[in-house]
Amino acid sequence: MTTVLYDGSFDGLFTAIFEVFEYKYKDVEIVSRQRFHQENIFADIHKVITQQEKSERVLNKLEENIGKSGIHELVKVFLSEEPDLEQLILSVVRQSMQHPKENILQNYTDNAILKISKISKSISRERHRMTAFVRFEKMQDEVFFAKIDPDFNVLPLIRKHFKDRYQDQKWMIYDLRRNYGILYDLETCDFFYPEEKIDLNLYQQKFHNEEQNYQTLWQRYFTKTNIVERKNLKLHIQHVPRRYWKYLTEKS
Repeated sequence: MTTVLYDGSFDGLFTAIFEVFEYKYKDVEIVSRQRFHQENIFADIHKVITQQEKSERVLNKLEENIGKSGIHELVKVFLSEEPDLEQLILSVVRQSMQHPKENILQNYTDNAILKISKISKSISRERHRMTAFVRFEKMQDEVFFAKIDPDFNVLPLIRKHFKDRYQDQKWMIYDLRRNYGILYDLETCDFFYPEEKIDLNLYQQKFHNEEQNYQTLWQRYFTKTNIVERKNLKLHIQHVPRRYWKYLTEKS
């Protein structure tokens, strides 16, 4: 078996897929360098250098067969961080090349396609929850800061939502688990990658003077509007799973 190593990026993956076809590899696995653990020193290793031209050639051809919506499904698979995400996407490309006139993503009898469909639904559900459960806190520098810890890497999928919704204020959303975030400064909306994880104890010391008052008011509103006689914890958890509670102001 040939192991194809890439840099972990989306373009890197599709460069790797291009070279799988270029070198006619049959028995092959694609692995990011971050997750690769070489157990056999005599293993056949092929190292990929990311080339956007190669990546675009694969994506453009694939888009002709499965459309932009199909490409978006593959983006979700890539962001899922599933251990076999590379093999799933490679399977789609191979099937699409074999059946160019069919949208093979609708062939749910295939195990890989069925798994992709399930992953896509999970990612979409997580994206929706992130847009609903993000809580911003005002900092001393007038930037509104929010911390999240999603099961999947959905930050790229929620950027447009928040950029469109909060155009008149500076804000930052930080993924605690993956140590990167989005920063909007009224002009640009870009990803940022701190060298070290943000110290949450230190960051709380940088709250704006008004922030604690805002949080107290919101907690009082949440308490006052809650009707104890109609409490249905089971239904509540269905809509707001417990794993999100730790970052919700009203649950503090």
